[in-house]
Amino acid sequence: MRRLLWATMALPAIALGVAACSSGSSTPSSSPASSAPAAVSPGAPSSPPAAAAGSGGTVVAVHTSNLGMILTDNQGRTVYLFEKDSPTMSNCAGTCASAWPPLTTSGAPQPGTGVTASELGTVTRADHSVEVTYHGHPLYYFSGDHNPGDTNGQGSQAFGAGWYVLNPAGNKIDND
Repeated sequence: MRRLLWATMALPAIALGVAACSSGSSTPSSSPASSAPAAVSPGAPSSPPAAAAGSGGTVVAVHTSNLGMILTDNQGRTVYLFEKDSPTMSNCAGTCASAWPPLTTSGAPQPGTGVTASELGTVTRADHSVEVTYHGHPLYYFSGDHNPGDTNGQGSQAFGAGWYVLNPAGNKIDND
């Protein structure tokens, strides 16, 4: 009887765990910014940002930080580039995407204050989510950033390459 009760309780937890793990996979294909679709839910830094009201896409903006002017989402949360990526492909999936959640959109990404619209684009990940790019770099959050403006992932070496905050031109900020 105990085993049956345990199995009955464990099955929903296992299913939830499998569902959570399967949503983090990724690999890419390319999609132009104009054909990309927008919005995700607000919340912790590991959650994608909400789209600006009426814009249809995730907003990328520029904010001031301890590293100078940097790219963020519309809530001021820092975004990063991964040096292992290419302009048409994200190389961060599974465990990597859990630590470095991609900045996704369900519409064309929107330029916020200080952002050059022509630098915005997207790549389609293996899980069919659409990741925002800037200056050819797929963009990510860092799970270790807990507040807007945090830059705790800056200069990290993880998953085979470096992670860097971007300046408004879309280049990495490297203070090494």
